[in-house]
Amino acid sequence: MRRVRRADAAELIALNRENVDYHAPWEKGFTDQAGFDAWFERSLTGPSVALIAREAATNDVVGVINVNEITMRVFRSAYLGYWGYAHTGGRGLMSEALQIAVRVAFAELGLHRVEANIQPGNTRSIALVKRAGFTKEGFSPAYLFLDGAWRDHERWALLAD
Repeated sequence: MRRVRRADAAELIALNRENVDYHAPWEKGFTDQAGFDAWFERSLTGPSVALIAREAATNDVVGVINVNEITMRVFRSAYLGYWGYAHTGGRGLMSEALQIAVRVAFAELGLHRVEANIQPGNTRSIALVKRAGFTKEGFSPAYLFLDGAWRDHERWALLAD
């Protein structure tokens, strides 16, 4: 697990193109250089950290985890966004990656809380946060405007302590 670098662009763009159907309908990731640049620059200049997870044995990309909207001071919190890839799916690698990213958020970034907002039908993502120890805190109707409509989300969170 490490921060995403500009040099990761070609590989991530290719993987996102190959995984459009795998990510649908939950994620519409970047599939070209302009999309990568916009996403990457937010992690350089905004309150976000983009992490890339690779399988140790093969160096294959397992997934990407974004620690977004980092707010310090009295809140010390952030929202997590993530996606994995079909070629490494189903082996627990993304579970391991999420656990490492949470440790980064707490130990390295000094956060107290991380939150993942997930559409109720995204059962794989819900199972992922459950395995990582997140607790369902609630339901937010019409929470995010995605793919042309307001989408409901479940709110899952994990505290540092």
